[in-house]
Amino acid sequence: MELVGSPLTATYAHPRSTPTKFLPAISTMASSYKNRFPYYPLPQSFSLPWMPSTYYKTAAINPTLAPFSKSSQGLMPSKMLPFVSNRTTLFSRYTPDDWYRSNLTNYKESEASRHNAECLRVDTSRMIQDKYQQTKKTQVESTKNLGERVNDIGFWKSELCRELDEMIGETNALTDMKKRLERALAETEAPLQVAQECLLHREKRMGIDLVHDDVEKQLFTEVDVIRSCQERMQRYLDKAKAQLASNRAAQHELERDLVNKQAAHRIDDKCHHLRNTSDGISYYRGVERVDATISVPQSWAKFTDDNILRSQSERVASAKLRDDIENLLVVTANEMWRQFNAVNVAFTNRIAETADAKSKIQAHLAKTLQEIFQIEMNIEAIRKAIRDKGPPLKVAQTRLDERTRRPNVELCRDPAQLRLVNEVQEIDETIQSLQQRLRDAEDVLQMLVHAKSVLEHDLAVKANSLFIDQEKCMGMRKTFPNTARLVGYV
Repeated sequence: MELVGSPLTATYAHPRSTPTKFLPAISTMASSYKNRFPYYPLPQSFSLPWMPSTYYKTAAINPTLAPFSKSSQGLMPSKMLPFVSNRTTLFSRYTPDDWYRSNLTNYKESEASRHNAECLRVDTSRMIQDKYQQTKKTQVESTKNLGERVNDIGFWKSELCRELDEMIGETNALTDMKKRLERALAETEAPLQVAQECLLHREKRMGIDLVHDDVEKQLFTEVDVIRSCQERMQRYLDKAKAQLASNRAAQHELERDLVNKQAAHRIDDKCHHLRNTSDGISYYRGVERVDATISVPQSWAKFTDDNILRSQSERVASAKLRDDIENLLVVTANEMWRQFNAVNVAFTNRIAETADAKSKIQAHLAKTLQEIFQIEMNIEAIRKAIRDKGPPLKVAQTRLDERTRRPNVELCRDPAQLRLVNEVQEIDETIQSLQQRLRDAEDVLQMLVHAKSVLEHDLAVKANSLFIDQEKCMGMRKTFPNTARLVGYV
């Protein structure tokens, strides 16, 4: 395809020289100058057909008849050669045959010129039609390519929109799950504080009740379980934050790619609908030599496909993380509830044991008090018995003392004397045995009083432990959060 304005190279297109000052009128070609054509720098051998200097290179000086010789330049007019009209006999310049031949030559040249011009017109018309069809075909192909490009952009734009919607939904779902995890993590603080306060309150038990019992073991286990759940929740919370950042990065890439696709779709759709009669078309010199492209169709499609694949992988990771967090919330809630129930069972058993011990202590204390009362009555009876042995002893000793005043042989060791001596000895032995029994009774009374004090102290200890476990600890443990709060729904 030749450039517009290229010279014709047909063998019959040889312009002839024309007489001086004979140029084609440009008034008939005025319409071809309404629009400016794009400038194409042509080689030296190419020239534009509308440049007259190309076809017409004639002399600008009019020819004049020169004198026959230089010697006649200075002669007077009377001595110069006479004009032809003044000459009667002269030789003829051309013969009639020359004149006829010249005419025939001119006719042939004219016919040849007309034939060449006719061939040029026919070839030019054919060329114009061919170039018109070629240009039209090229434009149709360009329009078809633009339409295919618009369809490709529309396809990838729809894929981006679908993936972007799914990514936004996944990001929102992960955000909600993160909020649930944060609420669940915050809800674990109250049970942990309750368990720690229970341990502190149980440190206020007294005496023998400061035992490392099953309740204390379960409370320590509960603290460890809650802290372990908090650590796992915090670890998954950090993962959720990192995954949200990755989701937002992938979403940003999708949005940026979608914005570029929308702009490209708008531009290519506008180009696809441009026609020869459309408004806004114009010449842009040298635009075909400007190559601002930075991708090829393969890299262009791969870029969007990579963005979609990255988004899909992030969505898969996000969905898996959401499932892991959901499972974690259920597992941690079950663990904390299981341990909470175990602690409550241990508290219930310990409270029952303490209450049983308290009731037994109260029963023993009542019996001890009753026995103390009986021993005190016994002691009083022994003392009375000892006091009652005083008069018989006095009588017997008085009798013996009076019988020592019998005169001479009357101091006889008679049965009466022996009996009185035996009586005094028996009464002394009775008093001594009663005094020993009194001392034993007083010792037993001291033992009973000590046992009573021990029982009373132990009863106070048991009452204090029972108050701590039943009133303080179990009273606080009534506020343990329910399962809905532990999994973050509330």
